[in-house]
Amino acid sequence: MKIKCSQCGLCCRLFLVTLNEEEYRSGKYRTQFEEFGLIKDFHKAVACGASTLKEKEDGSCPYLKGNKCSIHQIRPQACWEFFCASKSKKFRKMIEQIKKKRDKLSASEAGTFFS
Repeated sequence: MKIKCSQCGLCCRLFLVTLNEEEYRSGKYRTQFEEFGLIKDFHKAVACGASTLKEKEDGSCPYLKGNKCSIHQIRPQACWEFFCASKSKKFRKMIEQIKKKRDKLSASEAGTFFS
């Protein structure tokens, strides 16, 4: 049974996406410090955070439109690997954060319903 994405967009709102070296050098993606130009040394870019995707003012991914990824077919490797129903230990903390945010949103929606 294949688990489908719920398309809630929480992962795209809660986490920074770090590009790998190939993605960074490709220039396909908007990065945090793109207005200063590409830092040639990838390791220096990583050290100063220049290898992460730029965020919108609300902290979400610039490619998030509604609750869907507008670059889904060419999304960064980090996005390909993550899935909120993953059993992988490396995603455990991220999944916990998503669950907490979902619970908080559900509670606030329930509160609005009964107000």
